[in-house]
Amino acid sequence: MQVMKFGGTSVGSPERIREVARLIDDGKPKIVVLSAMSGTTNALVEIANYLYKKNFDGANEKISQLEQKYFGVVDELFTTQKYKELGIELINSHFSHIRSFARDMFTMFEEKEILAQGELISTALMNYHLQETGRQSHLISALNFMRIDKSGEPDDYYIRENLQRELKQCGDYYLIITQGFICRNAMGNIDNLQRGGSDYSASIIGAAVNAEEIIIWTDIDGMHTNDPRIVEHTHSIPELSFDEAAELAYFGAKILHPTCVMPAKLANIPVRIKNTMEPSAQGTIIKKDVPKVPIRAIAAKDGITAIKIKSDRMLMAHGFLRKVFEIFETYETSIDMITTSEVGVSVTIDNTKNLEPIVNELHKYGTVEAEGDYVIICVVGDLHSNSKGFGGTILSALNDIPIRMISYGGSNFNVSVLVKSEYKSQALNCLSHSIFTDEK
Repeated sequence: MQVMKFGGTSVGSPERIREVARLIDDGKPKIVVLSAMSGTTNALVEIANYLYKKNFDGANEKISQLEQKYFGVVDELFTTQKYKELGIELINSHFSHIRSFARDMFTMFEEKEILAQGELISTALMNYHLQETGRQSHLISALNFMRIDKSGEPDDYYIRENLQRELKQCGDYYLIITQGFICRNAMGNIDNLQRGGSDYSASIIGAAVNAEEIIIWTDIDGMHTNDPRIVEHTHSIPELSFDEAAELAYFGAKILHPTCVMPAKLANIPVRIKNTMEPSAQGTIIKKDVPKVPIRAIAAKDGITAIKIKSDRMLMAHGFLRKVFEIFETYETSIDMITTSEVGVSVTIDNTKNLEPIVNELHKYGTVEAEGDYVIICVVGDLHSNSKGFGGTILSALNDIPIRMISYGGSNFNVSVLVKSEYKSQALNCLSHSIFTDEK
């Protein structure tokens, strides 16, 4: 069995929904994971913000605008009176539910229930379209099997057992439609896997059913050697290892959600990235064993803040780094890069929500400097310690760019450098020219 995931752009219009239906209808059994139609989640977030502020007139206006959009989708997507009526009934039901939250008490759990409506609508529309066009399909709700535990991590045993139960109830249906992104939490409330979570859903589902392959359908033909929005003449990478793909996803390759790789890696299930706009394109396959290439790709992660802690007490002091890291742990703030010297340590973070209290706590141990507007440039490949020349290639390419930090050794698959955001485009282009032009 295959697991296929289609993002919001891929199901963003009636025509795109029809195209997805054609792609999945090849007679082979598969589970199809769908995001909300593009623009829907943002609109639902906006509605929730109005409800938090008790601006019910504003909320109802936005609800009506989104509802009218979906009535238009129903009218264009379906051709028979039966399915037009089913579609209208579906939209009326979901938007009546959304309107029911326009009351004085509005909580985080209710917001997540509102956000879930996007995926619930898109999957129902797809299932109706498949049935109207004579294709055999069955819709199952992710809320019946997808659950996270108290730590926010997937409850693998629960997911596997309940998904298998749902599939058995489907009988001989070979097209199973379900939602990405949404789930229930340990308390049974509707929750989600955060933004980009549909990739994660597909990977979790693939591992739970031991799929032969997980295919992530998106709007670009695979992971590229560099950011095609900034660098010309990039090309898709035919194959990546799980570790290389994880590094690229974490450090800025937006095409794949960073968490998506781990469930597939643990289950050793290949992940293929394909382009719905160009389905014949080769795309990228991510798997365990791939030919070793010294430098495979380059990515950039924006919105980075550098924090430097300098202290004479650090010299020969046991436990200094532990105390520093405990502060970041207390404020649930992850560190991306770290470099150390005899009297100081520099780290980077991408979440500045608790920057002020973190800096205040760090002042206990020395002088602290925090500066934002940085970008991490990540060079990914098979960069084992016995590889030669890659360090010189990278640093030579960045010879005219001021470098704030350099990190290598924590992983054999990436070298990261920190530069000011104003140098991002120059750094990506210089690296691409130096590495991939010479390669050719």
